[in-house]
Amino acid sequence: MIELFNAILDPDNMFLRYAFIMGGLASISFGIIGTFVTIKRIGYLAGAISHCVFGGIGLALFLQVKVGLAWFDPILGAVLAAVVAAVMVGLVSLHAKEREDTIIGTLWAMGMASGILLIDMTPGYFNLASYLFGDILLISGKDLLYVASLDILVLGIFILFFNRFFGVCFDDEFTSLRGINTTFFYLLLLILTALTIVLLVRIVGIVLVIALLTIPPAIASFYAKRLWQMMVYSVLLCLFFTWTGLGVSYASGLSSGPTIIVISGTAYLIMLIIHRFIK
Repeated sequence: MIELFNAILDPDNMFLRYAFIMGGLASISFGIIGTFVTIKRIGYLAGAISHCVFGGIGLALFLQVKVGLAWFDPILGAVLAAVVAAVMVGLVSLHAKEREDTIIGTLWAMGMASGILLIDMTPGYFNLASYLFGDILLISGKDLLYVASLDILVLGIFILFFNRFFGVCFDDEFTSLRGINTTFFYLLLLILTALTIVLLVRIVGIVLVIALLTIPPAIASFYAKRLWQMMVYSVLLCLFFTWTGLGVSYASGLSSGPTIIVISGTAYLIMLIIHRFIK
């Protein structure tokens, strides 16, 4: 660990310093959004959104290289695809219950497939592994600014409308009877989830994104008695898993995203056994 801290302090290892800062900033949004995703049990919806992100990334790369739109950054394509997918998935879950699984599964598969086809049609070589499995060591200063902005947005919205989101997650029918537009706040929750997923993809990738979004809140739910406590615990757990996984991957020469997920998943299984069979 001393070697790792020395590496972080080394001016030549700015990428590693950015990665640790990213883990700290991102944990705020991940912990808060992940808590609502877990409580509302919409992890499968978040999964569909995350896979549609790949379609947006593929579109951005195609427009950049093939069409010449240099300003169309992959992160912009990912955000647009994620927001559109969030609205579509949300409307399907609200108004097409009888075919919800089929439609969402179709969107899930088409998002990935369209991204791969667009990249196939784009000249040049692209490291798909960084998108599929993440690479926190590729974080830039601009990415940190994006994450800090999202943290401010998420904190501001949930402080202002905490009771409304609470009602939507626990009893949307009663909340609707009180005159609150539950559809709007449900779609807003999915859009915030989509934006968070875009940033989370940079750390653990599209394939593993749902694990880090849901595992910390799942562990936190064993011990938290209030929703705000669950959020705080989730933020701290996400921070711990990200920093620990980054440290282990750096010391062992392993991929950072899968290392983070293996550590968090192992911790969840251990805590589940303790909670169910020992406590």
